Amino acid sequence: MISPDHYDAYCFDLDGTIYIGDQLLPGVKKVLEMIRRHQKKVLFITNSPTITREEGKERLERLGLEVHLEEMITAPYISALYFAEMSTEVSVFTIGEDAIKKELQNFSIPITDNPLKATHVLVGLDRSFTYSDLQMAMNAVRHCKKLFITNPDSICPVPGGFIPDTMALASAIEVASGQKIDKVIGKPSDMYGTKIIDLLGVDRNKILVIGDRLETDIQLGKTKDFGTCLVLTGVSSEKDLETSLIKPDYVIENLNNLFSYELQHAAGNHGDGSFASF
Repeated sequence: MISPDHYDAYCFDLDGTIYIGDQLLPGVKKVLEMIRRHQKKVLFITNSPTITREEGKERLERLGLEVHLEEMITAPYISALYFAEMSTEVSVFTIGEDAIKKELQNFSIPITDNPLKATHVLVGLDRSFTYSDLQMAMNAVRHCKKLFITNPDSICPVPGGFIPDTMALASAIEVASGQKIDKVIGKPSDMYGTKIIDLLGVDRNKILVIGDRLETDIQLGKTKDFGTCLVLTGVSSEKDLETSLIKPDYVIENLNNLFSYELQHAAGNHGDGSFASF
């Protein structure tokens, strides 16, 4: 049976794991309080390109959770870190909402609205994306030949279903420009995983990643040798597990079950909320 002492640090995805829309998902508060009582480390690791670290912290606090700013990692924040660590001068053309520009500005990264002055194009989810935006981004990519994306998610869970995410827009820009995506900055990138290790300062084998997506959350853990737990409250389903080559260490119905059920073999039935080990 898993207990909070099994790992030294717990990394939680947000959308589909901690909340959907403005609704806190089952078991979240109980699990986080238990982890903190055991004095374990917590990170919130989101691919959301529409929130800054500060906004992510404030959102969780509105939902009644205790959060410290250093416990929050977002795709725009990691993107800004990436550009800040580059050795050459950059001028970034962005497709995305305010969070991306805010985080770039926090690191004094130059931003341009002129496609012909861009050294890189950074694409994130933009819920007001237009044909004009597509044309401008296409021209910028054709000019600089550098197409980066904040995260590889094609959809995002919302109350009642899903909305298109970053990859839906980036794919259109990719096709229009004839330029393949050069770099994915968010989960499951190596950079994202390395920043998690740096921030936590614990052995990677003592880190557990909990998330709702096989191809991002669970793949991130697999590539960095973290423990992995898929929660079935978001995008990936039990049916997806049957066909995916990405196998989590644990599968739970929701966070109520994280410390509640005995581990079972992969062949066991976990559709009732039990805890399966792969």
